[in-house]
Amino acid sequence: MSSIGWLIVSLGIILVGAEVFVNGVEWLGKKLDLSEGAVGSVLAAVGTALPETIIPIIAILFGNNGVGHEIGIGAILGAPLMLATLAMFVTGAAVIIFRRRRDHGIKVVAHYSTMARDLSFFIVVYLVAVLTGFFPTEWRTMQLVIASLMIIAYFIYVFVMIKEERDVNDDEDIPPCYFARKQESPHLLIILFQVLTALVFIILGANLFVDSVKEVATLYAVPAFVLAIIITPIATELPEKFNSVIWVSREKDTLALGNITGAMVFQSSLIPAIGIFLTDWQLSAGALLSAGLALASALFIYIELLRKKHITAGMLLMGGLFYLLFILGVIEGFISW
Repeated sequence: MSSIGWLIVSLGIILVGAEVFVNGVEWLGKKLDLSEGAVGSVLAAVGTALPETIIPIIAILFGNNGVGHEIGIGAILGAPLMLATLAMFVTGAAVIIFRRRRDHGIKVVAHYSTMARDLSFFIVVYLVAVLTGFFPTEWRTMQLVIASLMIIAYFIYVFVMIKEERDVNDDEDIPPCYFARKQESPHLLIILFQVLTALVFIILGANLFVDSVKEVATLYAVPAFVLAIIITPIATELPEKFNSVIWVSREKDTLALGNITGAMVFQSSLIPAIGIFLTDWQLSAGALLSAGLALASALFIYIELLRKKHITAGMLLMGGLFYLLFILGVIEGFISW
């Protein structure tokens, strides 16, 4: 089979894995009596974000001296950029595409307090992580203290989300559990097995997709830096995008956006904290620019959320403009990793 053929197959695997995953994670949330906010922002977000978090850690631990550290730091700061810009854009596009089947049209009706909490957490903690990169080497102890506080902050966030009361309306329109279709209340172990199986499919599909993209890039002589900075990050964030599109089509906006904003929280606190512990955490100009664009995009969405108590598809599409600025910076050679 050709590289393009494997590319299509890998997308199919990811899509099937995402469909089975969103079904399983909804049932898991119901079984554990978790709110939609907790399901989207914690279970779904962390589950689909775990694969790409392995990449920077491996680069830092097993890379060649400072090069591995630079790649790792770039990947750590690149994930929030993808989530805050391109993932938001894809979600906004999905809202417009499915607007005729949605009762609220292009209006994104997600749980206000959950979205406000996620975005405010991301903006504050991620800004702290970025500012820590300006600390001189003599302030190493202070960097480690801040990293420890970031880890504590994330677990406090998880505790608050889990303690949220589940709305009885959250149980509406949950399709039958795929691994136990004839059971009205499938056993927890069956649900867990479905979620883990779906994650394996998503990871395998994402890895196959990345490998296929590399082959296609080589075939058509795509520059290596374009592959590393643009194409591969898009591939590794595909699970979050597919999950959100599926939930948007079913008008489960809290799950759709929570899947992204929860991953942003995870990628702005726990993962940068690991980066601070494992490296000297001195940020390059390119890393700072990508972080700045991620913060700016999140801030625009957060401001609209505060003003209107909801988010429009148009504002989500704005994320694409911030990502376009990043792409232009790469093409013009302004960003150096």
